[in-house]
Amino acid sequence: MGWLSADHLAQRRNLGRPQTKFRGEFWRDGNLILLKPLTFMNLSGASVREVFDFYKLEPEDVLVIYDDLALPYGRLRLRAQGSAGGHNGLASVLGALGTLKVPRLRIGLGGVPVEQGGMISRVLGHLSQEEQDQLPDILDRVEAAVHDWLTMDIQKAMSRVNERGKE
Repeated sequence: MGWLSADHLAQRRNLGRPQTKFRGEFWRDGNLILLKPLTFMNLSGASVREVFDFYKLEPEDVLVIYDDLALPYGRLRLRAQGSAGGHNGLASVLGALGTLKVPRLRIGLGGVPVEQGGMISRVLGHLSQEEQDQLPDILDRVEAAVHDWLTMDIQKAMSRVNERGKE
């Protein structure tokens, strides 16, 4: 979902093809930097750290967008900080930046029973037709959430995104 979100944002902002930079696919549009790490997910923090250092960012300048099996499909949750909650990609970013104070936007992927292949199958598998039909709306809501994060105080953005994310 993170990669789909980055692609959606780049397409909506007419950013064209990404550069290969910082061990990932990279776009820049004013104060928005989009990065899709090309490392293994569990090592994505190394890619984020390169951008972080190059642009002399602060942890609150980084928004990690990722899928979350604990949320119902399509639900959005914006948080200012916290633990990785078992997500290895986020744990890598938090470790590379040395802080838990990194904003994150979780996109619900919904759980899946073990008999249907479990977590790995859900995260790496394909969306159902019904889920694919909902995806454009979800990505539009992600775009609105990123806009709110860029333009508002984090608390106000969290309030708006988390309320809107229930749709």
